[in-house]
Amino acid sequence: MATIRFHTTTASTPEQFVAGLTDFGPGRAKLFSNSHDGSLVVHSQGPTEADVTEGSYGIWERLHYDWSDPNRVVLTTTDSNIWGGRSGHTYTLTRHPGEKTEIDVVVVREGKNFGGKVVAAIAAVVGPLVLRRELDKSARAIEARGDVADARP
Repeated sequence: MATIRFHTTTASTPEQFVAGLTDFGPGRAKLFSNSHDGSLVVHSQGPTEADVTEGSYGIWERLHYDWSDPNRVVLTTTDSNIWGGRSGHTYTLTRHPGEKTEIDVVVVREGKNFGGKVVAAIAAVVGPLVLRRELDKSARAIEARGDVADARP
């Protein structure tokens, strides 16, 4: 099992980042490159939770998204072709003065089969750098959305 921790800072508010993270519409891959539009299935969605299957490059997972806490979003893996056990993601958002938000992420990867165990072992080594880079890209893409200034409280 791999537990990967990383963070970044964004000019988006926590509300804007959560809005981007929970935007399951067309073009999601522009915000999150590991979520190809062709693999995206929204099974259900409510005001503060969703049941979504997403993935890319042959790896998919069904996730329960919970954003009922405005400063924390928890994604729990409920099914996957390689992930099982306690797999998932937790995003903790901290608002700072100067209109900055710190995003702390914990990703847990527990392989449920041989392929998953191999990918989890690789993720433990390269995950912090690769996933941080992807988070930075996602944060910048969310900042670049036209609604950034409009979504501020």
